[in-house]
Amino acid sequence: MTIAVSPTTAEAGSRPQGVPGPARPQRPAHVVRDDAEAIRIAHDLAKDFREGASERDRTNARPLAELDAFSQSGLWSINVPKPFGGPEVSYRTLAQVIAIIAAADPSIAQIAQNHLGIVAAIRTVSDPEQQALLFAEILKGTRFGNAFSERGTKRAAEFETRFTDHGDHVIVRGQKFYASGALLAHRVPIVALDGAGRAWYAIADRDAPGLTVIDDWSAFGQRGTASGTVLIEDVRVEKTHLVPGYRAYEAPRADGAIFQIIQAAVDAGIGRAALDDTIAFVRERARPWIDSGQERASDDPYTIRAVGDLTIRQHAAEALLDRAGLAIDAAVANPTPESVAAAQIATAEAKVLTTEVALAAANTLFELAGTRSTLAEHNLDRHWRNARTHTLHDPVRWKIAIVGNHALNGVNPPLHAWS
Repeated sequence: MTIAVSPTTAEAGSRPQGVPGPARPQRPAHVVRDDAEAIRIAHDLAKDFREGASERDRTNARPLAELDAFSQSGLWSINVPKPFGGPEVSYRTLAQVIAIIAAADPSIAQIAQNHLGIVAAIRTVSDPEQQALLFAEILKGTRFGNAFSERGTKRAAEFETRFTDHGDHVIVRGQKFYASGALLAHRVPIVALDGAGRAWYAIADRDAPGLTVIDDWSAFGQRGTASGTVLIEDVRVEKTHLVPGYRAYEAPRADGAIFQIIQAAVDAGIGRAALDDTIAFVRERARPWIDSGQERASDDPYTIRAVGDLTIRQHAAEALLDRAGLAIDAAVANPTPESVAAAQIATAEAKVLTTEVALAAANTLFELAGTRSTLAEHNLDRHWRNARTHTLHDPVRWKIAIVGNHALNGVNPPLHAWS
């Protein structure tokens, strides 16, 4: 089952048309037992997701059936703490899970990103009563989307969306863009400011009156994320679902690194998929160059060298991703200025290399596979489109800068969701 793209605002008329939310799961989601099971489930799901990934990209289809399978598998609750009934797998494992899913369909992997980040935030900032309530929802299979970013503000961390206090609930008003996951979510966490300018997550019901999710995502990559617009017009959110997100960055915590390692894992998966398709196409379809003297393209010495270089860089990126996951695990267990900075730096390094290899692999694919690899029937350009679109999150030039500033001057990275 898929959801077709809705008409754009211009096509539909002056009033943007929203898309109804998906049905809640009819049965509780599976709860993963341990890290090994999480990896196994990810590989099983990836086999299924890979089958229709190219066609979903080609037709702009929204992966509702795949998301239902993903969240019901238990992988959307893998970082719920054990005292609340969750598996609390390591962040090394969580990053591996996302990379495995992203290699099959990076849009599906990205949709889970903010949900898993919110789970981490709830652990950090919510009181035990709120944690028990929200973690119970997540363990049942409730999917959180996001309504974080805004179009038109001067900087990414500046928001105009606000809420007003009405006793046992708040009323939220604003507008969001890049709302990955909101279209197919059961609840939508909205970043909104209180009267003091502090940022909270107001977790609204997907079909709450006044909440309109518009399927107007038009980017050339990551098409299946449906990262469009959310209109928030006097949306009621109970205070039980008002999470003080700002608290995560009042002291050194690993929350920012957790959001970032999931980004890096998506890019690692894109790089893996592009490299795998390069190897398959060169083996099965590409022709050797006229001057090579070879019978097969796979025996061309320059091609061999290029594939070897990409393979080494992909393995290095995956190794840095593992290293970052271990550093995050240490920072979650014992959050100190030093442990959190170590997690941020390790994650920044992983983000730089996963970005570079995703773009390199997606581009080199065509150089090695030849002109026939550009035919629409293969849709191999989706790897480059996905890599180029997704790696624009959190520019790596700033990741390199914080690594260098820490190494040279001992300056710890800033504390926010992008670091």
